[in-house]
Amino acid sequence: MDKLDAMQIFVRVAEAGTFTAVADQLQVARSVVTRQIAALEKHLCVKLITRSTRSLTLTSAGAAYLEKCRVILNMVDAAESSLDEEKAVPRGRIRLGLPISFGLERLMPALLAFAQAQPHIELMMDFSDQRSNLIEEGIDLSIRITADLQPGDIVRQLGQARLLTVASPAYLSEHGQPGHPDALAHHECLVYSMSMNSATWPYRVDGQLQQFAVRGRIRANNGLALTRAAAQGMGITLQPDFIAEPLLARGEVLELLQDFAPPPLGIYAVLPSNRYIPHRVNVLLEHLATSLRPV
Repeated sequence: MDKLDAMQIFVRVAEAGTFTAVADQLQVARSVVTRQIAALEKHLCVKLITRSTRSLTLTSAGAAYLEKCRVILNMVDAAESSLDEEKAVPRGRIRLGLPISFGLERLMPALLAFAQAQPHIELMMDFSDQRSNLIEEGIDLSIRITADLQPGDIVRQLGQARLLTVASPAYLSEHGQPGHPDALAHHECLVYSMSMNSATWPYRVDGQLQQFAVRGRIRANNGLALTRAAAQGMGITLQPDFIAEPLLARGEVLELLQDFAPPPLGIYAVLPSNRYIPHRVNVLLEHLATSLRPV
């Protein structure tokens, strides 16, 4: 049994909490992962993981071994990435977590250009607007668009996205144009939401950021769908510029409440907090930073 491979699998199992998740990450049968862990425990003559029908728990020896494995594996990654050949020819697999609309509209051209320039790198793209757990899901780099970074996030800001309030000329002709954010309470709003809870939109009033309650019959977890609904006269929506600007340019929607525009969202590359960042990931990170830099 290759000791480094066994260490890597053990670390993945400890972080993911299930054999099945690691098997999915590695694209192997679950039995392969369980055999590797069993062989490792036999080799070390110590129990590393306590198994139950629903969960895995590290023993005290397993917890101590986990920390040592992380140090060793990070040192190996650092040593390999320092080699001149690796620096000259990045290679290997990168798994990416990408937001749906921004990923399709802005990131895909940059990622395809990167793939053409780096033929020895495999890109595995996971499109989702759900916040992902990079460690548990085995993601090397995630792109997040947010005003609310989490404590402990390791990030590099790649840019900003302005939030624009838009509606169609037909809707405004029928219902009037709100002159202040508090007037939104009397309008049909198209709400971006991951849940059916009450919604608020942020606006700056007299230099202070305030939250204004909005209501509407249509909610979705995709901004492009809501912006297209706005273009059809279904209501008012608040969306990032990379979604709204194409429809604004064609006159399908008009921008509202410019004097109260909320602060922009940050566009961030988020990296796993517990491991050395491979050279291939750093190369991609630099490519994205250059590609997304404002003209």
